[in-house]
Amino acid sequence: MPTILHARAVLLDMDGTLVDSTAVVERLWLEWAEPHGIDPDVVLQTVHGRQGHQSMALLLPERDHAINLVENQEMLARESGDVDGVVEIAGAAAFLAALRELPHAIVTSANVPLMTARMQAAGLTVPALAITAESVTDSKPHPEGFLAAAAQLGVDPADCVVFEDSEAGVQAGLAAGMRVIGVGAHAAAFGATHAVDDLTRVSVTADADGLRLTIG
Repeated sequence: MPTILHARAVLLDMDGTLVDSTAVVERLWLEWAEPHGIDPDVVLQTVHGRQGHQSMALLLPERDHAINLVENQEMLARESGDVDGVVEIAGAAAFLAALRELPHAIVTSANVPLMTARMQAAGLTVPALAITAESVTDSKPHPEGFLAAAAQLGVDPADCVVFEDSEAGVQAGLAAGMRVIGVGAHAAAFGATHAVDDLTRVSVTADADGLRLTIG
């Protein structure tokens, strides 16, 4: 039996939700971590969903954060220039097309160049409203990005539905007071309100009060 959700706006994460960038993220972050002797499993559990400098602060808590900020800019540049293996999450293009005339936004921990590079590599169109690393002071799991998107769309947070794949992202959406649809194999374990394998399992249509999401 399909699940029906009514909402007034949809807020979408990028990496792991619209775009599968796992290969490049893991490749570059493990290269960064190797000289520091950090356990690869710890690295991969930490970096997804967060801005890079915050991941570095968690992985190297004794290090001067100024170094993290510099290395984060270097990492963003490397990630923007390396889109080998970046592909669309199944159903993402069709879902974005269905949302085109409905209130929605992308809320990502990537900066604008990285977001643009990955969305283009996956053949996806960036929504008109994009909340990126440049837009916020605190990255996920802080709810700032999702709350900013809701405010700019003029929609109450309770009337927004978030699509997320990472633990940090799911926590951010829930902390914003929003319902969260987890995307991917691990999202349900992070406490998402609902979960799907990919975006082929979700459809969206306009209704009298905003929009209707069908999860099947």
